[in-house]
Amino acid sequence: MEKKIFISASLLGLLAVVLGAFAAHGLRDALNTTSLESFQTGVRYQMYHAFFLFVVGLLPQLTPAQKNRLFWLTITGVVLFSVSIYLLSSNTLTPIDFGFLGPITPIGGLFLISAWGVLVVYLLKK
Repeated sequence: MEKKIFISASLLGLLAVVLGAFAAHGLRDALNTTSLESFQTGVRYQMYHAFFLFVVGLLPQLTPAQKNRLFWLTITGVVLFSVSIYLLSSNTLTPIDFGFLGPITPIGGLFLISAWGVLVVYLLKK
């Protein structure tokens, strides 16, 4: 379980750095300020949760089943939250209207909040 968590956390971190650099250099002139800030919000939250997964993987107090639950809450949250923000904020650059993803972003946020809340519950039970 830890190996899957660490590899996933590393990939999330790697992609966050790449996407952050892409936003700063490749999208700076293509997007308006609000869209660029939104894109960077997705990058920040993706990176925060890469670190979160590293912590989850390192915590000896958690069982493999608990780590697995936190892993899936976090991965689902990042995909729904950050990826929807990436697509929505760069919507003007594609012929596809990603506006339908608007309601997905807060659902992703709820998954991320749930991961933190579940971690708190697990730690309080120990």
